[in-house]
This record gives sequence, C-alpha cells and structure tokens, in this order.
Amino acid sequence: MTSPALTRRAFLPAGLALGSLAAGGAAAQNAPAALATAPVSQINLSPRLTMHAIDTHNGSPGAAMKVQLSMHDGTEYRVLRRFETNRGGRTDEPLLVDQSYQPGRYELLLQVEDYFAARGTALPKPNFLAQVPVRFLIANPAERIHLAILFTPWGYSYYRGS
Repeated sequence: MTSPALTRRAFLPAGLALGSLAAGGAAAQNAPAALATAPVSQINLSPRLTMHAIDTHNGSPGAAMKVQLSMHDGTEYRVLRRFETNRGGRTDEPLLVDQSYQPGRYELLLQVEDYFAARGTALPKPNFLAQVPVRFLIANPAERIHLAILFTPWGYSYYRGS
C-alpha cells in the first residue's frame, strides 16, 4: 500500500484543521505564553543613534564590549567617546541624540579580541579579528539609526535598523 504524496496543498488544510482543534486542547497548553512586557515604544522619541552588539559565537548579547565612537572630520576619524556595552549588548543612553546627532561620517570600533579574551574563548595568536570597524553615514538627522552588529572571532556583519 502506498501512502498519498504529501504536498503543500494537501498539508495546508490538514494543518489548519488540526490547529483549530488544538486551540482548546493540549496543544494550547504547550503554546508559548504571551509577552510579559511589551517592547519599548520609540514613538515620539527624537532622532538618535543607538547600537546593539550581538555575540553570535556564544549566542548572547555582546555585554561589556569596549567600543569607540568617532566622527570623520574631513581628514581622519576623531574620537567622540569611548564606552562599554551593558548586559544587553546595548548602551544605557543613545550614542548621539539632540544637538550631538549631526550629519556626517562615523565609525564604531569594537574591541572584539579583548571581548573574547575576557570570556576565556580559545583564540589563535594573533586572533583573526582584533578590532571591528563599522563605518556609516548619517545623511538625514531627522531619521533614527539603530546599528545591530553581529560578530564572532572570525567575522561580523551589521545592518541599519530603526
């Protein structure tokens, strides 16, 4: 006896039917709970620059990452501030906000090698990445920019969020 072919079209109605049955049954008891707290709304916040360091090697926030924020002055990058990320891999306050949030070319310099060394991660000597530069442009100071930076000892990527 052969079983019928399982196609998406055949599976979809079955899945919908099972889902409606489960709404009041045992599956509903195992469903994820609703969020305990809602995400923080950014409505009515002034334009700002924020960042989030995400350690994809360990699957955790990049807590206690040493970072340097610089602005290009036409010839070189000039350091505006140095800071360390909080437990969530973010900063407690925006990096730039209000009068400090100006158009221009900027760089975040993350101390990746120091970060992994502080966690006891076995790294080659010298490590493949010591520092990670993230260069970006603020063109419109009326827009909010959030930089999510994902990193490992061997690579990184980043993207602009809002």
